[in-house]
Amino acid sequence: MTVADALRAATQNLSQTSDTARLDAELLMAHALGASRSDMLLRHMGAEAPACFAALVERRARHEPVAYILGEAEFFGRSFIVSPAVLIPRGDSESVVEAALEVAPIDGRVLDLGTGSGALLLTLLAERPGLTGVGIDASLGALAVAAANAARLGLGERARMQRGDWREAGWADDLGRFELVIANPPYVETTARLDASVREFEPASALFAGPEGLDDYRIIVPQLRSLLTETGAAVLEIGAGQAEMVAQIAEEAGFSVSLRRDLAERPRALILT
Repeated sequence: MTVADALRAATQNLSQTSDTARLDAELLMAHALGASRSDMLLRHMGAEAPACFAALVERRARHEPVAYILGEAEFFGRSFIVSPAVLIPRGDSESVVEAALEVAPIDGRVLDLGTGSGALLLTLLAERPGLTGVGIDASLGALAVAAANAARLGLGERARMQRGDWREAGWADDLGRFELVIANPPYVETTARLDASVREFEPASALFAGPEGLDDYRIIVPQLRSLLTETGAAVLEIGAGQAEMVAQIAEEAGFSVSLRRDLAERPRALILT
């Protein structure tokens, strides 16, 4: 079977479980061929389809995210290593980076709470060469992925990844203060209905935060003052419908709050000063 024929068959197969069946099939085929997607479309459509392609399609048909199958995901124009130990970086979160760049100094220190793959922190450091950063995560598996991404992007000397859990007493004792704190904490309601690719494969500890999805904001926000310099700012990613509630938590902690929206005009980030 040629690559073109295999892509058609895979698209039909995946249409039952994916809204992006053709794109998924093309990404998986390019991965199987060891080629870029554009090179595959230009040069390989008449070639014999690799035998391993069928197994990749079967994994996707069982709802496994394409990013986990490929082992990487694109974010802010860069490729990041991902594994089931971390959430997959999503385009919506690029709005958080853009909001952070609004208030980030030319040089200084950045703290990333719940760093996961390191995508937010490492993107900021790549965009602002004068910054250094610390990425905190409770998961050792996530920290390993974040450290690998720092090395991959040549940022290992400017980014330190260390274990920390904001639910534990004394977790921030040795961190010092930062000009910028960013956080994409768990914010999904425990009863939320999620797509199977998220619910069954992405780490629950990085998703769920109580019945309102607010548990971690209530823990993090009151601690921000002790982490920020006098002129520092914090940027929080928020879920749909949470802007007013998280803003209220921040205002009660003494912060001024401004909202930033993503490309779909959904509330996505809060800037706290």
